[in-house]
Amino acid sequence: MADHLEEQFQALGSQEPQKPDYPDQDHVLIIEDDQRLAELTRDYLEANGFQVTLEADGAKGVDRILTLQPDLVILDLMLPGEDGLAICRRVRPNFAGPIMMLTARTDDLDQVLGLEMGADDYVPKPVQPRVLLARMRALLRRADGPTPDGEIRLRFENLEIDNATREAWLSGERIDLTSAEFDLLWLLARNAGRVLTREEIFNDLRGIKYDGQDRSIDVRVSRIRPKIGDDPNQPHRIKTVRSKGYLFVKDS
Repeated sequence: MADHLEEQFQALGSQEPQKPDYPDQDHVLIIEDDQRLAELTRDYLEANGFQVTLEADGAKGVDRILTLQPDLVILDLMLPGEDGLAICRRVRPNFAGPIMMLTARTDDLDQVLGLEMGADDYVPKPVQPRVLLARMRALLRRADGPTPDGEIRLRFENLEIDNATREAWLSGERIDLTSAEFDLLWLLARNAGRVLTREEIFNDLRGIKYDGQDRSIDVRVSRIRPKIGDDPNQPHRIKTVRSKGYLFVKDS
């Protein structure tokens, strides 16, 4: 990947850096054992207003994330010491920030496992530098908190969703949701009664076009359903609309 992208990183680095979306520097931790790739990515991100820390040893990954508490983690799947899936699973209970998982492998199972372990985005290598930057900024915008869009708290029978605190409750009990799961639940809930296509969901949550193959939204829906009391086999709250997308059902 580094060979393929080195010229792009260098070319972009010679241009005027894009103005960051944030007044303060966001801290990004890159856990990547390919030193040249990690350094190229660091230089590019620093030129675009980020503070970057590098870590090459997977065995140190959990401690680095929990100690530094960065704004965003870029986590390689294949690492010496401990792989990215294990790191993601171990840190999730104590790290609320977005995790972007990178891998040269394209196996759908790896993507599903990454999302189930709590990753917020899953990006196959090689990724274009500008695409990487755009997807990072999309994750950080969501993590920064809600944008003004009308209601900030929604209620559906025994389900309550608060976009200000980014929390949800079922029958008064707090639901354990990852950041990406909350974003999807809120998007569906605030569009209750309307079918959202996968194209709309991808554009809203990730700022990219749906390629017709990415299963990340389907995985997240399958994980959200039991958490909100929906029967995965016969869902009554989040329904799949064949060949279209998903419908969050309003209270009758």
